[in-house]
Amino acid sequence: MAKNSILLVDLTNQRRKEGKGIDAALSEACPIRMRPVLMTSLTVILALLPAALGLGAGAETNGPLAVAVIGGMITSTLLTLVVVPAVYSLVEGSLERWRARHLQLED
Repeated sequence: MAKNSILLVDLTNQRRKEGKGIDAALSEACPIRMRPVLMTSLTVILALLPAALGLGAGAETNGPLAVAVIGGMITSTLLTLVVVPAVYSLVEGSLERWRARHLQLED
């Protein structure tokens, strides 16, 4: 999931280099990266679902691990799709305001 977040930020930065604002760049980048993020997460979650439900061989020993991994995947997916864009917007917006303020002071 860290790679997905990095790819999301990288795509957003590419859109910013094209001259788009923070919100416009995020509005374009997030839907593009959402499908791969969801596909990755759902693949892992669905693959571990039988073990988490206690089906199959070794379910007693693998079940708790499967539940933990599924919880981690859900959490990291939400972080990638919700928290990373929000934090990016806040940080980049603050940096933009800071740069604008310091350019005014220099003039």
